Amino acid sequence: MQMLPMMVMAMGSLAVIGMLFFAFSGPNAARAGNRRLAAVRGRHNTSAVAAAEAQMRRITANRDTRMDQAFGRLLPNPALLAKRLTMTGRSWTVSQYGMATAGIAVAVALLLWLRGLPLLLALLAGLAIGGAIPHYAVGMQIKRRINRFTAKFPDAIELLVRGLRSGLPISETIAVVGAEVDGPVGDEFRSVSDKMKIGRSMDAALQETADRLGTPEFQFFVISIAIQRETGGNLAETLANLATVLRQRGQMKLKIKAMSSESKASAYIVGSLPFIVFGMIWMINAPYMAGFFADPRLMVAGIGGLIWMGIGAFIMAKMVNFEI
Repeated sequence: MQMLPMMVMAMGSLAVIGMLFFAFSGPNAARAGNRRLAAVRGRHNTSAVAAAEAQMRRITANRDTRMDQAFGRLLPNPALLAKRLTMTGRSWTVSQYGMATAGIAVAVALLLWLRGLPLLLALLAGLAIGGAIPHYAVGMQIKRRINRFTAKFPDAIELLVRGLRSGLPISETIAVVGAEVDGPVGDEFRSVSDKMKIGRSMDAALQETADRLGTPEFQFFVISIAIQRETGGNLAETLANLATVLRQRGQMKLKIKAMSSESKASAYIVGSLPFIVFGMIWMINAPYMAGFFADPRLMVAGIGGLIWMGIGAFIMAKMVNFEI
């Protein structure tokens, strides 16, 4: 009979943690931008491009190792996971991600069980922490790389503008940017240039890079080039205006981040402090805190406190998250 209260307490804690994660993740600007640009992008997708993309996916799938395929069957949505690992710019594989998740989960569950936590709750906590830490690490790596790309992307566009005004074609200016600019911007433009050298069209190569990056800034760049190729006009002037808009967009993001940093810090502290105190007291005096898993009154009080804390943190997070 004591297992049921522990399961209810563990599921309630996981639900509140999930609510906090969803709240602080904020609005998905990339997803909203993709929805706004989907109608324009659809005009530039031809059947030939779709067939080439399918062929590239088949080639990539054949390169997966048996370990990647084995973990792909166990992990949810392995295709999206492989895409996220590619977005980091590192040579991480699905199998390495799966082994890291399993190792952290087993280590945390064993440590908590040895510290006196019930076995079922230790397993649930190990699975939660083992799944959260690699996901968070990959997300932080993606965010860091995207921020570096976005910061230097206007400079790359201005270099493209100078090349176009000097008389170079767009394909050669892309190769120049890939050779002259370092960091993620140079890597992505070199990738586009290499794909064009092996026969891919420029629109298809740029769109593949845009899908992998998932940033509105690069989507604006791709659509500007695609529309100019269909309607004509001064591409150098269009890209110069785009660079100015992207710089102003970056300045607005920094202003919003500075204005909302105090509120975000307060929300993080308020949301994490009860869990930190609970863990410290459990490590110091485990029998004292064991009542939360045995006494029904303490369980009801704890679940109620977690729910109200989650609602408050959710509201605070939504108040300081803005989509540009």
